[in-house]
Amino acid sequence: MDPLALARWQFGITTVYHFLMVPLTLGLGPVVAFMQWRWLRTGDERWLRLTRFWGKLYLINFIMGVATGIVQEFQFGMAWSEYSRFVGDVFGAPLAMEGLLAFFFESTFLGLWIFGWDRLPKRIHLATLWIAVAGSIVSAFFIIVANSWMQHPVGIAMVDGRPRLVDIWAVLTNSTALAAYAHTLTGALAVAGGFLLGIAWYQLWRRRHEGIDVLRSDGRLRVGTDPDDPSRDAADHRVWLSALRIGAVVAMVGFAGVAVTGDAQGKLMFQQQPMKMAAAEALCESGTDFSVLSIGDVASRDCSTIRPVIVVPGLLSFLATGNTTTTVPGVQQLVPVYQQRYGTTLPTGTKYGARSGQAIDYVPDVRVTYWGFRIMIGFGAIAAFAALVALWLTRRGTVPASRWLSRLAVFGILAPFGANAAGWVFTEMGRQPFVVAPNPTPGGIDGVWMFTAAAVSPGVSAGEVLFSVIALTGIYAVLLVVEVFLLVRFVRGGVASAMPELAAPAPAEQDDVLAFAY
Repeated sequence: MDPLALARWQFGITTVYHFLMVPLTLGLGPVVAFMQWRWLRTGDERWLRLTRFWGKLYLINFIMGVATGIVQEFQFGMAWSEYSRFVGDVFGAPLAMEGLLAFFFESTFLGLWIFGWDRLPKRIHLATLWIAVAGSIVSAFFIIVANSWMQHPVGIAMVDGRPRLVDIWAVLTNSTALAAYAHTLTGALAVAGGFLLGIAWYQLWRRRHEGIDVLRSDGRLRVGTDPDDPSRDAADHRVWLSALRIGAVVAMVGFAGVAVTGDAQGKLMFQQQPMKMAAAEALCESGTDFSVLSIGDVASRDCSTIRPVIVVPGLLSFLATGNTTTTVPGVQQLVPVYQQRYGTTLPTGTKYGARSGQAIDYVPDVRVTYWGFRIMIGFGAIAAFAALVALWLTRRGTVPASRWLSRLAVFGILAPFGANAAGWVFTEMGRQPFVVAPNPTPGGIDGVWMFTAAAVSPGVSAGEVLFSVIALTGIYAVLLVVEVFLLVRFVRGGVASAMPELAAPAPAEQDDVLAFAY
């Protein structure tokens, strides 16, 4: 057992799991705030119901995101102490800003929003939510800034072999950070849109399946009320139809933004990390064509085993440079360049341990980069197309009665989540064998890099890391079950799960400040 491999697995498992919550929080927050703003402007109870229901799901996800995110900071010191020692002077600044500024705003004002229903003036209550949402968005920015510095080091000077921060503005305006941040936010909107669409579709289908809403022979919809549940009335139908259409629009806007920002990221990747670009294409020899599908042993370092089957001429050059003629260097051409710049073997030293002197493989795991890139694009495109189809199919005010379409809509919620997770896995795995990637051009600081092999804590044994991997994976699995259980429970309960007074009005003397939080 290799402590380095186990530490990477641990960080990968916890980070990917945590990131399942992050995009939903970032994307759903502004949508809930918009719904409450509409209620304040119009007084329409539909918007109040939307705010309370989706706000409930937002809170469940937010709490789980906080619980799973705390572990991330501890891992830097426990499993990656050499990394923390190397980048701490730079990495610590944006993380401190995230914790001391953004997260405190986020948590404080979200608490005011939770407990402020019917206690704060409506405008102030709405303002607390907008501030909390802004805190989440700013928090994400600082995290992206820290991660992007690992991809493209800027704003530092090397002192005694360690990077020292000399220009915080350069770090905050890092071109890699700005592109990644926009990409993350638009990806979050796609997640939130798919989440709204899938759940709203399920609720509208239930109303049809249970005979509450009936599509008459003339094509007109008769909206009814459930005699056993007064909360499922005509206003309830308007709630779910509005949620579905909002979700579809948000998903399409999000995917359009992902396409634009992803294009910008691709061009930066070509300039800053050309090996990642080549690995994303399984491009062993230089070329200009984009491979839709390649066959062969992509894990092999022998390029002769990989053969493109379906290609789009000139598209790879366009993604990299904006034109269709520039040649993109392949793996075979880049490996000698990397070897000349950064060496052929790992240096000797205590932080490398038994890995001292080992040959350096500059090619990332092509299986992960090639398929991760395509899963990211494919799932995102599927989600956007599904949103467009949903708008067309609900033009009569409800969804088709088909059970399999309803199940497809619910499972479709996972597509943008999968796209986001695949994108992050590709981003992080694609820069290997570096944990801090070298970027001599453009705008990067030459001579700044760190091999992943040097980043792991030297005093941590394989057994200790294995124990923490098993423990954290088990705990996170339990948290996943808890979150899914809570979400499913409240989704099945409908709006009444967030507003029980709609189904059975509470006694006048009841005054429980925690009712909305429950």
